[in-house]
Amino acid sequence: MRTPVQGLYAIGDVAGPPLLAHKGSHEGVACVEAIHGDEHAGINYENIPNCTYCHPEVASVGLTEEQAREGGREIEVGVFPWSANGRALTAGDTEGFVKIIRDKKYSELLGAHIVGPHATELIAEFVVGRHLETTVEEMDRAMHPHPTLSEAVGEAALASLGHALHI
Repeated sequence: MRTPVQGLYAIGDVAGPPLLAHKGSHEGVACVEAIHGDEHAGINYENIPNCTYCHPEVASVGLTEEQAREGGREIEVGVFPWSANGRALTAGDTEGFVKIIRDKKYSELLGAHIVGPHATELIAEFVVGRHLETTVEEMDRAMHPHPTLSEAVGEAALASLGHALHI
């Protein structure tokens, strides 16, 4: 966020892509913290959620399957369809899925992708998971209320481990 000019900082669209309002807001806070000497100030640009507000909604954070493989990672992928989620069924909104890309060796959550109902809200669970360096097993073990769309997070985690319950 520092520029070549002493004491001048840039945030948001001026600082460069991705051109997202939430990225700019977060940069603003991190910038002020850095100016005030907070040694922990900063942003992990790999954890910026990407959200497309359309129908169905689309959201992602972290790596795609291709990026993970190109980076030399051995991965497992879990996909859970909305057609297997009780809340999506009762709402009549079953188009799409929740996908998790995890590191096979350490089970690190490398990426998550959601297409479907409230994807732009649900991606936050994966953003927090990546921020806290949560394993996919820990994502699964977190209790999700029933019946909710959030159950698909745990189910996708289980699917990446090879044992989803409801598909």
